[in-house]
Amino acid sequence: MDNHFDVLVVGAGISGIGAGYHLQTKCPGKSYAILEGRESIGGTWDLFRYPGIRSDSDMYTLGFSFYPWKEKEAIADGPAILNYLHETSEKFNIKEKIKFGHYVESASWSSDVSQWKLKVKSKEKTEIMTCNFIFMCSGYYSYKEGYTPDFEGINDFNGKIVHPQKWTSDINYVDKNVIVIGSGATAVTIVPEVAKKAKHVTMLQRSPTYVVSAPQKDPIASLLQSFLPTKAAYFIVRWKNILRQHWFFRLCKSNPKRVKDFILSQIRKELGPDYDIEKHFTPNYNPWDQRMCLVPNGDLFESINNKKASIVTDEINCFTRNGIKLKSGDELAADLVVTATGLNMELLSNIDLIVDKSKIDLSNTVTYKGMMFSGVPNLVSTFGYTNASWTLGADLTSEYVCRLLNLMEKKSVTKCCPEANESIEKDENWINLSSGYIERSKDIFPKQGKEKPWKNNQNFIKDIFQIRYGDLKDDDMKFS
Repeated sequence: MDNHFDVLVVGAGISGIGAGYHLQTKCPGKSYAILEGRESIGGTWDLFRYPGIRSDSDMYTLGFSFYPWKEKEAIADGPAILNYLHETSEKFNIKEKIKFGHYVESASWSSDVSQWKLKVKSKEKTEIMTCNFIFMCSGYYSYKEGYTPDFEGINDFNGKIVHPQKWTSDINYVDKNVIVIGSGATAVTIVPEVAKKAKHVTMLQRSPTYVVSAPQKDPIASLLQSFLPTKAAYFIVRWKNILRQHWFFRLCKSNPKRVKDFILSQIRKELGPDYDIEKHFTPNYNPWDQRMCLVPNGDLFESINNKKASIVTDEINCFTRNGIKLKSGDELAADLVVTATGLNMELLSNIDLIVDKSKIDLSNTVTYKGMMFSGVPNLVSTFGYTNASWTLGADLTSEYVCRLLNLMEKKSVTKCCPEANESIEKDENWINLSSGYIERSKDIFPKQGKEKPWKNNQNFIKDIFQIRYGDLKDDDMKFS
């Protein structure tokens, strides 16, 4: 019985720590453990160690609803976020529930006993653990390696090549020529930080991304924190930012040209009238068709203005001994190349999922409320928002799990399973973004419906009513 729990949480990152808090607060009678494949908490914020790593959402919404972010910076660096996660897990005694070095390889459900049986690998052995409910909090990408295209001639390069996911502290870029391949959040984070010590940094992009400058400190938060209690100030700023994000996203969808013109006008103010904004900062898609890149205090623009960094928009022909040759014919010299070229997406940590001896292919399922899968009982997976802070979705998901567990106990049922009938009109586009790492992974995604509860809203305001207050019992969720 030492290996049986009411709930097993998989992953001890920001979602898993939040899940632990909600479970022990709202379901105090339930036993739970958190299985973490690595040897430390933090997930993304412990894995990535590249220069300048920081949040691309403000910490008043990326932080937990139950534990205020107290630092002055709204856009925080990785070490500060990791410290916040450690502080949270220790304050609420969550760390003692974590089993480190426990990697889940498979999970098999038996309706006969209404239990999951998990095959869990650790350094010492492979063991079997059982639970009544699985709560997946393992994120959406592979921790093993990031995505690097198969560039021609990459083995001919004499310098060092590193993906940001594999960055180590011994990588030297002082007084070096550095090329950062990519135009997403990771690239625009690395470039200005590396530019402080490098000889020169070139951000090499195939096509531009929307880049928005924002102050690293929130002036309204600073004002409120000066005369209000911490929790009150945090609550107000959190909701101010939630509503602002919601309004801005809706504006991007309803009037994309207006938003696009505004963003480009702000970049012109930063870089001056002579800079080629059209070529280097004007994407061929509308705002929020892909995630936007946040630049705190305009640091990317400052490094360009100081001639410490530059942007080249072109395609790679091949690597050479001394750098990269472009399709335009130009060649960029480099001592170090950073391939900020994306992630490899992964659902449910690639766990082999079996229900009553039948292997589950998630691409053949339909998502229920964006967190459960048709035909898969007693399992919820956290997938935060693509258009807002991840934690907003993670918090709501944890609340839903607790409501569901308490209802099942009250009704003396042991199994809950969403069941999609053939009449559901399916939508192939589970994640409403056109980013490269999403397009590459479409074949592994589940489907979604076009109507609730099968539609993935990607809308925090709607989800509050559907998930926090909505009826748990409907025609599509079967209890037994």
